[in-house]
Amino acid sequence: METPAFLDRDRPDVPDIVVPGGVTPFHLAGRPVRGRLIRPGKLADAILTRHNHAPAISALGGKALALVAGLASALKFQGSFSLQIKGDGPVSLLLADCTDTGGLRFYARQDQGQLDALLASGKQVTDRDLTGNGYLALTVDQGPEMDRHQGIVEITGDSLAEMAMHYFQTSEQHACWTMLAAKHTDAGWRSGGLILERIAGGGGSEADTDLSDGLDEQGEDAWNTALALAGTLTDAELLDDALPAEELLYRLFHEEDLVVGQSRALAYGCRCSKAKLSDVLSRFSDDDLDHMVEDGVIRMTCEFCNHDFCFGRNEVGALSVAD
Repeated sequence: METPAFLDRDRPDVPDIVVPGGVTPFHLAGRPVRGRLIRPGKLADAILTRHNHAPAISALGGKALALVAGLASALKFQGSFSLQIKGDGPVSLLLADCTDTGGLRFYARQDQGQLDALLASGKQVTDRDLTGNGYLALTVDQGPEMDRHQGIVEITGDSLAEMAMHYFQTSEQHACWTMLAAKHTDAGWRSGGLILERIAGGGGSEADTDLSDGLDEQGEDAWNTALALAGTLTDAELLDDALPAEELLYRLFHEEDLVVGQSRALAYGCRCSKAKLSDVLSRFSDDDLDHMVEDGVIRMTCEFCNHDFCFGRNEVGALSVAD
């Protein structure tokens, strides 16, 4: 007997991928600097290739995945960290989020006409060319029982990294430096990021919260030195699967009392299921459901993993009765 849709908790046939060392936290002892190195590895390819996007959009998506993975790794509770960009460019909507357990997902909605015109122009496409003018929002969601924390800023900067740094400067008044990269390599799509944060105190660790020396001259020099060293990082190093995270961080910061923390895993994290989409359908009227039927079924597509779920019209009716 086939399981009714509202009881079907099975996940679709999507990649079961976990990257154990996806995010590597670190700090510089005695300095007001901490950071995270983000390298999703083959996970980036698995997520990005679920969609048939132009390479420029996939690259933007790869950077977005690295950004939310790095920011979510700082969460101290169960929940998720999400990025939303809404603009008037070829990518009218971009969504990426990461849970506290490292589950990543991504979706971009594109205007094909605008995209074709942009690509035909022959210019080197920037992230800003894709998003156009609009807003960027970062949201911390701690679940239905808690209020969401969201910050929204106008899109500013040519790259996603610049947009993110503008957000932290204007919305959070927080010194944060970001490098993001994504590229299609011989091994498939790879993405990565390096995030540095200036924190209060002189030790760079989570426990340092003494405000007395957070803004002194020595702390300013240490922050500027860290930025200069981070600026020597190349895209090739960041996206090199054969270069371990610890070795890469040592190359950058070994003279600055580098302390590497415990790496955190990243995973394929689309959270769709037939049961969840059945619940969505149950909220439509009978007339609406009848209009959704094509070739005897109602088809719903998860925009994140691009998987089609099919429901018989009678199956959805049974759900309504069961509820």
